[in-house]
Amino acid sequence: MCRNITTLRGLEPCATPDEIEAAARQYVRKVSGVQKTSEATAEVFERAVRLVTAATIELLGELPPRKVAPKSDPPLRRIARANANR
Repeated sequence: MCRNITTLRGLEPCATPDEIEAAARQYVRKVSGVQKTSEATAEVFERAVRLVTAATIELLGELPPRKVAPKSDPPLRRIARANANR
């Protein structure tokens, strides 16, 4: 369903809170169909992002380490790398 959400488990260094929230936000956008929040959707959308973020942090903290690193970096790392190369 969410092909563009990058694998966060096994990153070196570990996924940051911002990367985890970005993945959660992308998941909630995809599942809800809400791309831009309105007054009617903002509160429930942000609550869902917080819940998915918390669940993801818990999941990543409890899973055993990966034997192989993910194939790609999360978008925030790609953006930071591109900015550093300017």
